[in-house]
This record gives sequence, structure tokens and C-alpha cells, in this order.
Amino acid sequence: MSQKVFVTGVGMIPFAKPGASAPYHEMGALAARAALDDAGIPYDSVEQAYVGYVYGDSTCGQKALYGVGMTGIPIVNVNNNCSTGSTALYLARQAVQSGAADCVLVLGFEQMSPGALASVFNDRPAPFDDFDAVTERLVGRADIPLALRYFGGAGLAHMEKYGTPLNAFARIRAKASRHAVNNPLALFRKAVTEQDVLDAPEIWPGVMTRLMACPPTCGAAAAVLVSESFARKHNLRADVHIAAQAMTTDRPSTFDADDMMRLVGYDMSKEAANKVYAQAGLGPEDLDVVELHDCFAHNELITYEALGLCPEGGADKFISEGDNTYGGQVVTNPSGGLLSKGHPLGATGLAQCFELTHQLRGSAGARQVEGARVALQHNLGLGGACVVTMYRV
Repeated sequence: MSQKVFVTGVGMIPFAKPGASAPYHEMGALAARAALDDAGIPYDSVEQAYVGYVYGDSTCGQKALYGVGMTGIPIVNVNNNCSTGSTALYLARQAVQSGAADCVLVLGFEQMSPGALASVFNDRPAPFDDFDAVTERLVGRADIPLALRYFGGAGLAHMEKYGTPLNAFARIRAKASRHAVNNPLALFRKAVTEQDVLDAPEIWPGVMTRLMACPPTCGAAAAVLVSESFARKHNLRADVHIAAQAMTTDRPSTFDADDMMRLVGYDMSKEAANKVYAQAGLGPEDLDVVELHDCFAHNELITYEALGLCPEGGADKFISEGDNTYGGQVVTNPSGGLLSKGHPLGATGLAQCFELTHQLRGSAGARQVEGARVALQHNLGLGGACVVTMYRV
């Protein structure tokens, strides 16, 4: 990456339960304006926009941004499942880095419905048919919603391979809640204990309780990316930049390895992280703070190992010794993560960007990671795509 790309503005609105939020276009416009205000520039300065969402008709991005301004700029709508927001960020970063644009707005939002994720188009082959076939062969449990089967099956595979106890996942969820107490934008801000998590209603006996899964959520977040020359010309803040970024998709091992951890993106995550470390000339030992894709506590545990935060099979020890929180090796999900902050699919990648930008600015308030200078973002979507981004000051 020869030309630095700066995150000069970020914006986010409080996440809410389905039915308790404004419509998607209003949420999107609010987040976009917040990012522009944070950057200190008008919408007229934006040359391109990339807008991510999963559940919505075509050109929802235009509907949201027309409420901010109608300047005739290219608006690209992005859908890449749960990695939608960071995929939009990836495209925007490429546009600025390549010189195609000097100022790009990235927006993500989601207006979700209550309950588990479900397919919308049932009159054609589903992109998850191959995932379902592997899951049926390895774990069965067709009585459980698909996402819970995938990630619960991955957690079960880790338990069986490494002897990981159920309370390791409970400790992750309790940690997320403690972090979210200090995040005014998080959906759930009440601290829960490890025992509270274990005592919650079981979704999959011995594998998952309800509190180990993230909730359906509505919300929006945005970022403004600019080139170094644009920042200098307009006297914009240029402290946080994207030091490295990689996007990966599935390889044959996703389906051929007969491994539920690989089915849910372990190999994608590991490959993307390794590419980022190589680009930046840094390793996991250099990280101060990480926002990773904890759609389930099980995926957070698996991702520790995929990102190299601990050795394979070492996640339980990593958690037990408090190396995933304040005072430990690296603070993971200081925002509360998807488990407590919420997971509006299209907004998640930009909400992670929002959190890490404030962490590196030193403006994260009570959840500030002291002396944070290197941050890593991991955003995963099954089907599949994984985006890993490193930020530095």
C-alpha cells in the first residue's frame, strides 16, 4: 500500500432492537451526517460512496444518501453477508489508494426483523446449500436455525478437539457485557456473569445458551476515507490510517476438510490476517486492541487462534488468564462486540471501524485502551468473505 489512506471521520448511531429503530434510510442518513461532521467536511466534498446492507431492495444506498445530499456522485450498493460493511470499506480504501478518488464516504446500515436469520428468496438455489450439506453430515441438528448450527457446530468441534469447556464461551460473553457497560451506543449495557450465561436458556444442550448468540439488531455507522493530499489541502485530521487490509473468500478446505471450524471461516480469517501482518510488517504481538467478529461466543474463541492471538488449541488458556481484556495481552471487542453492542449486518464493519478509530485517537472514554497505537479489525461473512484491516497512528 504505497499511498496512505486516512480515516478522517467516523459516525455511528445507537443500536436498537428490531421495531425500536427509525427506518433504514433515516438511520443511514444520521450516521453519514455524523461521519461528515466528525471529518469537518460537507457532503459536496465526497466524490464516491459505498453503501452496505443485506436485507433491502436495490438502491437502498441511494435512498439513504439522498437524505444527505443529491450531488450526482457514484453510489455503489454492497452486499456480502455479515462482512458487508467492511467489504464497502475495502472498496473505498481501494478507490482512495489507487487515486480514483480523494474523498470517499462509506456507510452501512440494517433494518432487521426479530428472530433468527432466514432466507428471503426461496424459489432458487441458496448460497448456503453446500454449507448445509456439510453441516448435516457433520453435526445434524436440522431443528436448530442455520447460523446457530454452523457456529455451534464449530464450537463443538473445538470442544472435542481441544477439550475446551463450555464455560470458556460463557467467559467470553461475560467479558463482552463488561465492556459494553461503557459503550453508550451498545444495545445491551447490563453486565452479566459467567454463571448468568450458563444459566440462560439452552439453544443446544452442552454447546450453546441463548446469551452466547448475538441479537438481531438495527443500526447504522459510517466513515470518511481521504488521501493524504486531500487531508493536507483541507486541513483535516490525519492521525489514523489504514496500514494494511486484506479480503479473502473460501478455498476448497471450507467444504473438503470435514471441519466445522473451517466451514465457518477459520481458514479465511487466518489467511486474511497473515496477509495483513505481512503487508504491515507487524504481527499479532504488536496489537493493542482488536474488534473481531463475535456473532457467537464460539466464533470469538475460534478467531483468537485464527488471528494468531494465541496458539491453536490455546484459546481457553488465553481466556482464563485474562489476555483478551484490559490488563491482558490485547483488549478484544472493547465496544462490547456483536454479542453486546449488537449486529446490524451491514453496519457491523463500520461500527468496528468507528470503535477502533476512537481507540487510536484516544477518545474512547471509559473503554479507552491505554496507549493504543495498533488496532486490528476482523469482519466475517459466511458464504463467504472475510476482511481484516489494520489501523495505525
